[in-house]
Formats: sequence, C-alpha cells, structure tokens
Amino acid sequence: MAVVKHGHIALVRTYGVREAGTDEKVTPDTVFRLASLSKGFAATLAELEIRQGKFLLSDPVTKSVPQFKLKTETDTDAVTVEDVLSHRTGLPPYAYDNLLEAGVSPDEVLSRYADVKLTCKVGECYTYQNTAFNMIAKVIEVATGRSYAEELRSHLIEPLGLTNVSVGLAGLKSSGNWAHPHRRRHNAWEPVAVKQAYYEVPAAGGVNASITDLATWMIAQMGGRPDVLPEPLLDDLRKPRVSTPAETRRAHYLKMPVKSTQYGLGWRTYSYAGHKLVTHSGGVEGYFSQISWLPESRDGIVILSNTRGARAGKILPTWLDYELGLKKQDWFQLAELEEAESAPE
Repeated sequence: MAVVKHGHIALVRTYGVREAGTDEKVTPDTVFRLASLSKGFAATLAELEIRQGKFLLSDPVTKSVPQFKLKTETDTDAVTVEDVLSHRTGLPPYAYDNLLEAGVSPDEVLSRYADVKLTCKVGECYTYQNTAFNMIAKVIEVATGRSYAEELRSHLIEPLGLTNVSVGLAGLKSSGNWAHPHRRRHNAWEPVAVKQAYYEVPAAGGVNASITDLATWMIAQMGGRPDVLPEPLLDDLRKPRVSTPAETRRAHYLKMPVKSTQYGLGWRTYSYAGHKLVTHSGGVEGYFSQISWLPESRDGIVILSNTRGARAGKILPTWLDYELGLKKQDWFQLAELEEAESAPE
C-alpha cells in the first residue's frame, strides 16, 4: 500500500510474498492485477480523446460498436458513450458476465443483450457493467485507428511515467515481478491460476500496475500533473452522473459512515462522514485493489493485494478513521467475521 499526503507520496509499504510457499517478497515494483480500477484509466483516456475532438460523450455507442444490441432498436440507439462510462445502459447489473467467464467472446455477449429485459430505461439508473463498459475500448480504437493498449500507453502510461503499467495477461507475466493470485482454503492461502476472462475486456478489467505506479496515478488524478490531465478534465470525470443506491446500501452494511454515493465517468464519489471521497475498488479471483482520496486535502491511499480477503478492504476505513479524526473502530475484527463466514470448507 501507499499513502499520499498533500499530493506527495508519504509512505510506501509492502508485505508478504508474491506466491505462497516461496520467499519471493512483494516489492514496490511488484505488478498486481488492477481488475476494475482499469475503468478509471479507460474513462480518463476517453476524456483526453474527446478533448482532442476524436469523438463525443453524446455519440451513440453503436456508431463504433455495431455488435451491441438491446431488445429494441430505439433502446440500442439511445445508449451513448457517456451512458457506457457511467453504467447507465439499463442492463441488469453485471449483465452476462457469466457468459464472459464461460469463454464467450465479448462481441457475442454484446449481441446477446438483445434477449435481456432492461432494469430501467437507458440513462435512468445505475447498473454496474463489465462487458458493456468495455465498449469504450472499441470506440477509442475506431476513432484513432490504433489499439486500445497503444492509445493508453501513448496518452497516459508514458506521459505519466508509469513504468510498470501494462495491459493484458501477457503484460502481467512479462514483468518478471508479479503477484500470483490466491484464495483461502482450510484456513490457509493457496495459489490459483490467473483467470483470462476479464482480460478480454481490457477497459473494464485488463490493466496491471505496481503500488508505486498506482500512487503516481492517484497524484495525477488529484491534479498533480496538469500538463497531462488538466483540472477541467478531472472535474468532468468526477462529476456525478448517476446515484448508486446499491453502493450506498453496501457501505451501510459494511458499517461505513457513508451518506450517499454517485458514479461519474469511471470513478465513484462518496459522502464519507461529511467529506467528499473519490474512490474505486476492483476484484477478481485472487486479487483486490482500491484507490481513494480526499480532494479537499489531496490525501489518499492505494492498496493492492494478491488475495480477495476481507482484511484488504478494511485498510481504507481504518486509514479514514485516523485521517478524518473519527472514532476508531476495529475494522479488522469485522473482516475476521466476514472471512469466517465466507471461507470454503
């Protein structure tokens, strides 16, 4: 994990090993899978290209992704780039992620949405997506004539000096210093294979990075690199587009002092104990990631783990207790209860 204070890295700490049963220590340059933190990269790249006049937030997504179909042509044509980036497609949450995990291609999944009953009208509610969100990668590719990974590298990775950021499974493994995923079994952690499925949707879940890179990325998102990410762009990313009541309920269930939650473009905003918090988390089997900061003070924390254990998710509220001067709670005791309830036999 790393902590940023007033826009500068104040602390970097690494713990544990890259793979259970080895002595290969995690270092600040060890590469982890970011899972859904990838969405912040995709939305930021999209905003950059919009400001270069390559496409518009208001463009119908079918302009670039003809494979995408909803039940009616009217609904299909109504989905814009902005709807995709803010999870306002109207599809049920995580629509057909099960097919993606079963090996069905993203293009085929997009066409099968024609069989799905919408949760709400397009643009009127928040329903979190992965395959549908990844349509932004195709929009970028059609607009630029280059691959999504190439555009990400030339516009964000290289300008920001993110030396260990990559896209895809090959990028993860080619680093030579990468954290293997683990799951808990019989009160111990065991390595598991890296799952390919969500690497098939790189804008939604295909980016890898080290903790040093992620701290640098957060500083840029705080406004520390206006030469690459100007303030108006960052403001537009975080501008609330839709309320996220399910996320609010989840925060209440986890006993976090959250009053309301919204989604912008690839980023969440919370009202946390009366303070604005910009945040996102990610998780696939064997990995957990989180990035969160307080815009008013430019203080933040980033966390990467090669398990999905509940303890990693309790680092943020523990840090916020200290950062905001809140009453201290034993968040890790809650994590132990959660893990005991969910541990496989």
